[in-house]
Amino acid sequence: MLAIRGLGKAYKRYPHRRDRVVEKILPWRGSRHEQVWVLRDVDLEVAPGECVGIIGQNGAGKSTLLKLVTGTTQPTEGSVEVGGRIAAILELGMGFHPEFSGRQNVMVTGQLLGLRTDEIAAAMPDIEAFAEIGRYFDEPVRVYSSGMHVRLAFSIATAVRPDVLIVDEALSVGDAYFQHKSFSRIKTFKEQGTTLLFVSHDPGAVKTLCDRAVLLDRGRPVRDGAPDEVLDYYNAIIAKREADYEIREVEQTAGRSREMRSGDRSATIDEVELFDASGSPTRAFLSNAPAKLRVRFAIRAAMPRLTVGFLIRDRLGNDVFGTNTHYLETPAPPLSPGTRYDCTFEIERLALGAGHYSVTVALHDAASHLVRNYDWWDQALVFQIIPANEPLRIGLCNLALGHSSMVAVDG
Repeated sequence: MLAIRGLGKAYKRYPHRRDRVVEKILPWRGSRHEQVWVLRDVDLEVAPGECVGIIGQNGAGKSTLLKLVTGTTQPTEGSVEVGGRIAAILELGMGFHPEFSGRQNVMVTGQLLGLRTDEIAAAMPDIEAFAEIGRYFDEPVRVYSSGMHVRLAFSIATAVRPDVLIVDEALSVGDAYFQHKSFSRIKTFKEQGTTLLFVSHDPGAVKTLCDRAVLLDRGRPVRDGAPDEVLDYYNAIIAKREADYEIREVEQTAGRSREMRSGDRSATIDEVELFDASGSPTRAFLSNAPAKLRVRFAIRAAMPRLTVGFLIRDRLGNDVFGTNTHYLETPAPPLSPGTRYDCTFEIERLALGAGHYSVTVALHDAASHLVRNYDWWDQALVFQIIPANEPLRIGLCNLALGHSSMVAVDG
């Protein structure tokens, strides 16, 4: 397990280099620096077998938090309690000696991780096999590519199951094959009780792997909850960088959880509705049935153009499909303040697998809400896909298939 209480980190900033010397040799003349806090007021408990994703913009304090947890940096205030052995992948090749071979670096790094020499020797064949870098395992690390660095680093850190595993953005450098392989090992460790802290800018990885997510902003935790809810709030913060608007939350009843809305309200979404083939509003569809999505909105201020978009997500919050009128080159009528409009998307087939899905809708300028966001409405509605009278399928999509055939090719 992992317990973080009141954790904070500050660095000293001196107006001039000589002030550092004066403060050292003439302490009675008082402090000559100011404290710059890069992380503060972090309280977090992670249970065995739980995975927590740490997200936030660059400079939010994510890497500082991980370094404090691993002990490579000492906190200014607060404490970190780690139950058991900890392994971390914070920076590519951190601690590797460039002139040593991969095998030699395994011996050195393994000991730094707290493994005995006999444990490292016993794990060496598995490390070599998992890294899959071939003859380079006995070549100097200085000739490695960044992908080979991360393969070796991850293989060493996970050679013996740790009690706490910390993974920074390093895995994003590896190729798709090794990422799948690594995530499979991480999931196995989770099932066996390993506590995991995971930093990534990949929302799909966070939603799939993590039980919770913590959002850091300007060095402080501002959100702790279900990954999809925290990532929706993070999305609103990113869009807010370019505009001045309020992020609004509404607690929903009737089985719906918290929804997130953001935008400057130059245009506002009044209603979102799904219709079946007969034109009746509904929240349940047979797989591959046609549907219409209607977005009703009002123009509050003059604007040269407007884009209406929607995004379908699965129950974990992973993006399934999205588009907008900009990409579809849909002509827009003249936009008059005080006027309401309907935008209807005709979906020929909801080719989705059985399950629950949510619809996010948005009004913005040009191609993306990150340019100018008028109204972004997460989880505007939730609908269900019911299996049609067809053979069993699994997964998020329901591909249109013809008949299958099986023929002998030998004998």
